[in-house]
Amino acid sequence: MLTLKDYLEQENNKEQICELVNGEVVIMPPESERNRRIALFLLTCFLQKGLDFRQLTVTTEIAVSGQRATVRFPDLMVLSEELVNALEGARRSTITIDMPPPLLAVEVVSPGGGNQARDYRYKRSEYAARGIAEYWIVDPAAETVTVLTLVEGLYEEQVFEGANSVVSSNFPELGVTVNNVLRSQYS
Repeated sequence: MLTLKDYLEQENNKEQICELVNGEVVIMPPESERNRRIALFLLTCFLQKGLDFRQLTVTTEIAVSGQRATVRFPDLMVLSEELVNALEGARRSTITIDMPPPLLAVEVVSPGGGNQARDYRYKRSEYAARGIAEYWIVDPAAETVTVLTLVEGLYEEQVFEGANSVVSSNFPELGVTVNNVLRSQYS
């Protein structure tokens, strides 16, 4: 059983993405090409809407609150300017508990196994406890984008599908539909 300190002192394995879940290192399966494309498409959308590239990351892990040490690896995060500054010069691209939370975490649900429970249930409560203002769950199998907005410590949920625009209170200028996101293209 690792503590957060033990985990962060380990060297990053560039060949594999790992998460620390309740003190245990869990090797994550490689992302599907579709999931990778969706995350990069959203990153591009944020850039095109004028977000500073330093606020966008697909390779940063975040320590979250829980009974035991847990570190997650979202598919995409939007960082506040304060968080960008806090990470400046860090030895490892990890958002620690003492840093401000990101503005947005995006998870693209991978097919199979316990991925749905991990993204819909566990990460939902962990990200809310961590104070992440908005959490998106992009689910290619269900063809939905769920936007969870933090209100008084709990997430309020809106589910979008098809030609509906993804509505974000924190990023209202984004202007993409669920179909755009799932097909990784503008119509």
